[in-house]
Amino acid sequence: MPEQPWWNNLDPAFHKFPDDFYLDLKSQAMVDGTAVVDLGMRTALAAFALGMALPTTLWPGRFQADRARFDFYKDMADSHDTTRFFTRSRQKVSVRHHPAGHLAHKPKEGRVEVLSFESPFQAVNPAMREQYARHRRNRIAWAEHWRHDGPARPTICLIHGFVADPYWINSRFLAMPWFYEQGYDVLLYTLPFHGKRQEALSPFSGHGYFSHGFSHINETIAHAVHDFRLYMDYLEDLGAPQIGVTGISLGGFTTSLLAAVEDRLAFAIPNVPLASILDLILEWSPASEFIKTGLRLAGMDIREARHVMAASCPLTYAPRLPKERLMIVAGAGDRFAPPKHSRLLWDHWDRPNLHWFPGNHLIHLDQGKYLKEMASFMHRIGFDRA
Repeated sequence: MPEQPWWNNLDPAFHKFPDDFYLDLKSQAMVDGTAVVDLGMRTALAAFALGMALPTTLWPGRFQADRARFDFYKDMADSHDTTRFFTRSRQKVSVRHHPAGHLAHKPKEGRVEVLSFESPFQAVNPAMREQYARHRRNRIAWAEHWRHDGPARPTICLIHGFVADPYWINSRFLAMPWFYEQGYDVLLYTLPFHGKRQEALSPFSGHGYFSHGFSHINETIAHAVHDFRLYMDYLEDLGAPQIGVTGISLGGFTTSLLAAVEDRLAFAIPNVPLASILDLILEWSPASEFIKTGLRLAGMDIREARHVMAASCPLTYAPRLPKERLMIVAGAGDRFAPPKHSRLLWDHWDRPNLHWFPGNHLIHLDQGKYLKEMASFMHRIGFDRA
């Protein structure tokens, strides 16, 4: 991890750095085989994003209007103070309860319900408030909550990845039944502009996250953290004795930010996280070529672009949790969020527990091993089941 400010001192060619591992033949074959799947899916997703989202972010007229707001976010990043950009709401919200969908997991004991509340979030930058508030469906925060009968239990919160918001998919991909069967309550949080939070004419879930400019992306990330903290308030009001968080991909990125913002968390475990959104996109061909061209035409280099986005990046802030309560799970063959991102975050966090699995972003080979490692980690820090 370079010295702060990281946006200036991280090599501009970081996105070109190799991801080398010294593996035995069996593990290398597993890594190489799964990496091919990631590369194909990554290219398809990058092309889709290029056609549907990124052009509006770098459209010259929008970019010039957006650029007038950049100094606000640079100033926030320069302070390295999470309390300035990630303000905690003191407003109590009324949480509504809804029945779970027909594809929802049906536990043998307890219940599953969908939660929602109207978010009081306002864009941090006053110049963005009117524009951001136009996204009416995004004002409602959603989550799925699995509760055992009786008093509230230690609760594991899970955060999905980009476009991958359906509860019924994540309940299995994020091993929610396994955690629930260990005796924990679980809550799956929906990120802004995903699922029911996407606009009516959104071409895909998550489209609104990246399609309205750099300032909008910063505000969306602040919104994600803001609403998650309100769900923490709700869980505490229910009597949950402890709350931890884990998330995958973009959810892992959000988890990393929460570790820098929220000291009420018992733990934070980002899974295949990205460390810098801009540096990640620069690896995603063909979107990377479009981004590079757009920045060049705007007269911005990668360091300035990172600076604009740094207010909403976990590399900008020291974690509030001690490293004994931090853990990272990463895939050696990951080509969506390459291993160098996990290593960068790991170094920034003073090298906490790091578990590598021989798979990619989508295929988590040996998932059982890292689930047991996560369970062991939780036991060591006293995150005890009821």
